[in-house]
Amino acid sequence: MKTKNSFGELLKIANELGKVRISVAVAFTTFTGYILSHGQFDRGFVLPFLGIFLLACGASALNQLQESDTDLIMKRTSGRPLPSKRIGKTGAIIITLIYFVAGSAVLYFGPGLLTLLVGLSTFVWYNLIYTPLKKVTAFAAVPGSMVGALPPLAGWVAGGGSLTDPRALALGFFFFMGQIPHFWLLLLKLGKQYESAGLPSLTQLLTDEQIKRLTFVWIAATAISALALPFYGLQEKTWSIALILLLSAGLVVIFVPLLNRTKPFNVGKSFVLINVYYLFVMFVMIADKLV
Repeated sequence: MKTKNSFGELLKIANELGKVRISVAVAFTTFTGYILSHGQFDRGFVLPFLGIFLLACGASALNQLQESDTDLIMKRTSGRPLPSKRIGKTGAIIITLIYFVAGSAVLYFGPGLLTLLVGLSTFVWYNLIYTPLKKVTAFAAVPGSMVGALPPLAGWVAGGGSLTDPRALALGFFFFMGQIPHFWLLLLKLGKQYESAGLPSLTQLLTDEQIKRLTFVWIAATAISALALPFYGLQEKTWSIALILLLSAGLVVIFVPLLNRTKPFNVGKSFVLINVYYLFVMFVMIADKLV
C-alpha cells in the first residue's frame, strides 16, 4: 500500500470516494427543489446546492468504507481507492469527515437548520439504513430509494417551502420512484457479482425475465408519478405539461423491449436513458417556473 500520495493523486482519490459526478447529479435535484419552491433563479441556490453536494460526497465515501470488503470481491468495484489500496482507511476516514463537516457547515450557516436536518436525514438513511439492509434483503432498494427523495426536499425547504406541502410530497415521491428501476437494471448486468460478494440479490429469487417485467412495471409507475406533478401545482404551463406527457410516454415505449423474451436488451444504455429522462423532466419543471 502506498504510504504517501501526491496532491494530485489525493484529489483523484477524493473524487472517486465522493463519486463526484453522481453527487453533482444529486445536488442538481436540490437545485430543482429550490427553484420549484422559491419560484425564481437567484444566488440563494448556491449554498444548498454546495452543501448537499458535499454531504452526498461524504455519504459515498463512508459507504465505500463500510463496503470495502465486498468491493474487493466484486470486479465492478475492485478498482475503487480502498480495495485497490491506493489509500488506507485512516485517509478515507479523514476525507469522509472533511466532506461531512464542510457540507454540514455550509447548510447550517447557509439555508439553515431545517435544510441541514433534511440533508443529514439523507446521509443517515443511505449509510445507516440502506447500506446495512443490502446485506439482509434483496429488496433493500425499495426503502433505500428514500435517498433519492430527500435531496430535492432539502432544496424545497431552502427555497422557503414547507415539508408538509403536498407539492413537496409529490416531488419527493417522483424522485423516490426512479431510484428502484436504476438498481434493478443494474442487477440484470451485475447480479452474479452481488451473489459472489455474499449479498442478497433478486437474481437469486427471480429469473432475468421476471426481473425485466418487474422493472418495466416500476418504470411505468415512475412515468405515471411524473404525470401527477401538474395536479399538485408543480407545473402550470400547458407546454410544460405536454412535454412531461411526451417524455413519460416515450420512457415507457423505450422500455417495452424489456417484455420481449427474444430480443436482447442493452442494460447499460437503458440505465443512461432513465437518467436522461429525469434530467429532462427537471429542466422542464424549472423552465415552467422561470420562463
